[in-house]
Amino acid sequence: MIYLDYAAATPVDPKVTKKMLPFFKEKFANPSSIYQFAQKGRGSIENARAEIAKIIGCLSEEIYFTAGGTEANNWAIFGIANATQKKHIISTALEHHSVLHPLRELARRGYQVTYLNVDRFGKIKLEDLEKAITKDTFLITIMYGQNEIGTIENIEAIGKIARNAGVYFHADACQAAGQENINVRDLQVDLMTLNAGKVYGPKGVGCLYIKKNLKITPLIYGGGQEHRLRGGTENVAGIVGFAEALKIAENLRKKEKVRLTKLRDILINGIIKDISDSQLNGDPKQRLANNVNISFKNVSGESLLLRLDLEGICVSTGAACSAGTLEPSHVLLGIGLPKDLASGIRLTLGRHTTPKEIKTVLKKLPEIIKDLRK
Repeated sequence: MIYLDYAAATPVDPKVTKKMLPFFKEKFANPSSIYQFAQKGRGSIENARAEIAKIIGCLSEEIYFTAGGTEANNWAIFGIANATQKKHIISTALEHHSVLHPLRELARRGYQVTYLNVDRFGKIKLEDLEKAITKDTFLITIMYGQNEIGTIENIEAIGKIARNAGVYFHADACQAAGQENINVRDLQVDLMTLNAGKVYGPKGVGCLYIKKNLKITPLIYGGGQEHRLRGGTENVAGIVGFAEALKIAENLRKKEKVRLTKLRDILINGIIKDISDSQLNGDPKQRLANNVNISFKNVSGESLLLRLDLEGICVSTGAACSAGTLEPSHVLLGIGLPKDLASGIRLTLGRHTTPKEIKTVLKKLPEIIKDLRK
């Protein structure tokens, strides 16, 4: 099997698994209990919180653990909306569904949502953002690294505009972690979403960075965990694994980015050279190091995915949570592609991707495309 869908899920790093194992049998107590046995788990959570805070350049008390990126994105949007009297949000039509669907729900409740136009690479114009801000704007939510086409937004510049306007800025950084700088002070974000399952950690764990003194209401009510802002018994093993995974990813980031960029460009250049009527989607330079998104004229992305699967090659047609639909990608439509090209494939590389695997894909893909076009 050749696995090229690392944007959807990453295998848990063995060092992460080792770190998590004691919390399933030996240190299993509920960390909210007050006896010493349970407080060992509480200490592990706080250590993990401090480790993640150090990596992203914030205070420990600004990290709030969640059940993943989707919850964190929902919380950022609904939590800020419920804490203010203002009614205007700015975003783009290229966001992950865990952002778009909450925005759609807020619009149903009477909020105004402005979706900024993007260029053919998926990037906004900063002047458009400045013009869109009104006295009623309370939140800007824009993804750092686009999960389908890999385009990297200028988050720092957006952060400066938001700060000067007195508007909160939330960035979904799930795909950018492990590849780009995620220091919240550098990026000037007020809220930022991270997901363990994208950085070789366990699925079902994430966090939301919330700047100190920012007004936000809970999304999940319960026992008052996470500084009384997120109810529910903490997933101690997952949290510990998340911190370890993010630490490893940050240590490997620069070296791995160079390696993946080289393999990515070999794959892109090989496909464009050998397959006619193919095109790269997303910014050719300002893109995630592991992302290749290609459209082929007169070829269905779903048909191509299935044929590659028969060859033992795992890819996707977009976000994994949308894999069950045959609708054209909202992201590809959003950058102006016609419907016959809005069904491409996404190949995302990872730590275990080898030059040999890339060579195999470049050998098999042209033959499959030729057969499908017949």
